[in-house]
Amino acid sequence: RELYEAATVDGAGRWRQFLSVTIPQLRSTIIFVVITSTIGGLQIFDEPRMFDIMGNGGSDKQWLTLTMYLYQLGWGPQKSFGRASAVAWILFLIIIVIGALNFWLTRRISSAEGKKARR
Repeated sequence: RELYEAATVDGAGRWRQFLSVTIPQLRSTIIFVVITSTIGGLQIFDEPRMFDIMGNGGSDKQWLTLTMYLYQLGWGPQKSFGRASAVAWILFLIIIVIGALNFWLTRRISSAEGKKARR
């Protein structure tokens, strides 16, 4: 409340309060949610599978996700455990990169906010 009251006293309108008060307070949470949602999206399997009984990702492979592709390689008609393992490792590395990016961004934002508070 005090931040919004101070912004009002300084002459900030609703839009300026949103940009200068609300967004900076929610920045770390927004980054966390975006990164975890991206990781969850990379691992989606059940939802597209419900729409496709054959498990091929649709007639034009429009629902084929990375995890469905991994499943098809490892347990499909032509089993290729080596390729499935390689895809699993690539998925793992992508998730590690996204996690490291999340860690770096969160640290950078929290250190930038700490510097502003000290001034």
